[in-house]
Formats: sequence, structure tokens, C-alpha cells
Amino acid sequence: MSDDQLLIIQELIDSATNSLRTARNMLADLTGVQDVSRQKFATRASTVPMGSSAMGKVVEGIFDGQNMVDSDGQTYPVPANYASKSKLVEGDGMKLTITEDGKFIYKQIHPVDRRTVVGALIQEDGQYKVLAEGKTYRVLLASVTFYRAEVGDQVTIILPKDDAHWGAVENVIPRNVSEAAVRSFVNGGEDGELTPSVS
Repeated sequence: MSDDQLLIIQELIDSATNSLRTARNMLADLTGVQDVSRQKFATRASTVPMGSSAMGKVVEGIFDGQNMVDSDGQTYPVPANYASKSKLVEGDGMKLTITEDGKFIYKQIHPVDRRTVVGALIQEDGQYKVLAEGKTYRVLLASVTFYRAEVGDQVTIILPKDDAHWGAVENVIPRNVSEAAVRSFVNGGEDGELTPSVS
């Protein structure tokens, strides 16, 4: 790749970044809110108190699918591996203890009502998503890599009963397994064995 091409790419990125910043500023001017989605979680988090414990400072907030948002709209990064293994769902209430030596210890304290759906893993805008019920739900990269999922696999995700943008991966059915099961059913086979169709 030539220096001219790199320069053009950098200019395109800068232009897109400036456009995004302008759009966010316009949205903030219209709504009076810097980040509408973050404000939603901050409002919900305002009902849970902050405090302290023998271990350190305690902050409570709401999981937004990727981070914890407190009542002031401050975000705290939730380790993706913890969120994946704990199967945290957007809207879950969380408690963060910040120890005196600066460690962050998270705990799920108020899980929201849940439901599960099955969909197909896709990639869109550089993000892994699950297409289910005619909608796409973002999923954590850590979950995709943990399950060794690939685009096209059938994925079971956990969602809050309310509307959501993020899902928590529960299980993955590899594409080759699901396709074999469908072929077996269509062709009358059992236990994944394919049998010739009768004409």
C-alpha cells in the first residue's frame, strides 16, 4: 500500500470522525443529553445507592451490554471475559467495589427478567451480531471466541424481556451440525446419518 493510499484512508477516517462528532453535538443540542443510550442506563442506576465497604468504594449501576453505567452516567469497563462467563444481560443491576489498591471487583446483584432466542451469527459493520426475530443483537467478541463460533452458526442468546441492543451468548450450534441435522430430518435419517431421498 502506497503512502498516498494511507493518506487518503487517514483523511476518510478523520472526515468520518468529524461527522460523527458533529452529529453527536447536534443530538445533544436537541435532547439536552450527551448520550441518549447512556442516559437511559444512568436514569435506571439513579435508584441504586453508592457507598463504601471495608474493602473500598462501592458503586452500583446498570450493565449496558458492555459497561456498567452509574447514576451520573459514568461508565466503568466490565471485563468481557467476566461478562461472557457470567452471561450478563443488558439491564442487569451490578455492584462494583473499587479496592484501595485500585482493583475493580464486579458482582451481579439485580438480574433482569430474561428470555432466550436462537439466531444466526453474522458480521455487520465490523461487529459480531446475532440475527434473530428480524432484528440484530450485538454480542461480545469474547463470547464468540470462547465458543469458537463462526459466521453462519446458530447461536442461542439470552435477552432481557424488554427491548435490547445486546445479547449474551448461551450456546452455539455449529453450522455443519445444524445443516446435517436438517438434511437428516429431510431425508429421513436418524442420529445425523444421511439417507438417500426416495423419489
